[in-house]
Amino acid sequence: MPELDDRRRRLVLAVCCVSMVMVVLDITVVNVALPSVRREWGASVEALQWTVDAYTLVLAAFLLPAGAAAHRWGRRRVFMAGLALFGLGSALCALAPGAGALVGARAVQAAGGTMLNPVAMAIVATTFPGREERARAIGVFGSVSGLSLALGPVLGGALVDAWGWRAVFWVNLPVVAAGLAGAARWVPESRGARARRFDPVGQLLVVALLGGTVFGLIGAGRDGWSAPVVWGPLTMAAVAVPLLGWWEARRTDPLLEVGLLRSVPMASALVMAFAALCAFGAFLFAVTLYLQGVRGLSALRAGLCLAPVGVLIVLLSPWTGRVVGRRGPRLPLVVSGAALASAGGLLLQVGPGTPVPALVVPFALVGVFQGTVNPPVTSTAVTGMPGSMAALASALASAARQTGSAVGVAVAGTVLAGGVAAGGPAFTGAAHGVWWLLVAAGVLIAALGAAGSGRRSVGRGVGRQPERRAQSAQSPR
Repeated sequence: MPELDDRRRRLVLAVCCVSMVMVVLDITVVNVALPSVRREWGASVEALQWTVDAYTLVLAAFLLPAGAAAHRWGRRRVFMAGLALFGLGSALCALAPGAGALVGARAVQAAGGTMLNPVAMAIVATTFPGREERARAIGVFGSVSGLSLALGPVLGGALVDAWGWRAVFWVNLPVVAAGLAGAARWVPESRGARARRFDPVGQLLVVALLGGTVFGLIGAGRDGWSAPVVWGPLTMAAVAVPLLGWWEARRTDPLLEVGLLRSVPMASALVMAFAALCAFGAFLFAVTLYLQGVRGLSALRAGLCLAPVGVLIVLLSPWTGRVVGRRGPRLPLVVSGAALASAGGLLLQVGPGTPVPALVVPFALVGVFQGTVNPPVTSTAVTGMPGSMAALASALASAARQTGSAVGVAVAGTVLAGGVAAGGPAFTGAAHGVWWLLVAAGVLIAALGAAGSGRRSVGRGVGRQPERRAQSAQSPR
């Protein structure tokens, strides 16, 4: 890639940040719009779950092959294709005539999203080759994510109140147009030194694992755990686990590098990433329905209630990054887990008539949790990895986060299914299952952070097989 001047590098970074804004906003913005979707169509809780999970599930399942496609066909080309597909999905969402069409359009949106943030991160890394300037650029890129989380509920609430829930999708189109124009003009084309081979069998098994899990959990809220449409998908997911491990061990260029899981820090990071976003996805889904459905708040007021979450993410993320750099990930992870568990404990006391100001403390604790969890989890995942494996380790952590979010929404909807229809005390009683999930996830994160993320555990258990295979150009057996 040709050397770029400072001005063009900043423009490339700005274009990449556009993708981050859209993909992150569409997670929080859509949550605020769910009660309006339910009122317009009389949509079931299951339909609301799939409106969120169709997005996060596709993101989780196709993050890794999207990165391989960018290495093979060119990062700018794949990035622009992702922008165009995301824009198409947004338009289809805005024009959806019913809940089923909306869920399908959300999957199209997510297919575009898989080509955006991971590829954008690779573009940023190649645009800023120096270690210090790259760290600053990645810091800006990451801070945009926190800002998007902070603005998402408020912006979504304002759009829904002013123009209806479809506006949260229409607003993406001018942003997509600006991103396409900027990428075409300023982002140079680049490719990986060696393109990884695609793994269609591994990809199919990943889809079976993730799709079966989420489909079964969502169906349980409607049909009960003994229904064939529940245990059938869950059985398929369970069978996919050993098959995936067996198949990926045979590949020279596996979709999922099984050898990485022998690293204690890497395995801990994946568990913590999954638990963190499982809790956060369940929290957003349940709190949005509580604020608008039980408390009768407008979408904008509900968004403003959630603003402390995003504000604290913005404020704490830079501090957390500095602490991780100086002292390691242990302290931030313990703080994060303790904050999440405390938030869940306080939310267990919430009832239909709890004063709205009293919700500020548990919501703020959720912000502390999110503001202190992501940098140490990513650091734990990549620390001690061979250099050739660092990017893959980071991508696996991102996939674990999206999987956790999808499962969290599925679990929350299943737990709340009866309470949503009844409202009032029935809802807040059912929500106790969600709040206990937050407590359990917080305790798990704090325990793993204290026990498994210290410097003594770094690199423990990771062999050289993944590195050798990543550098090999042999064909699959």
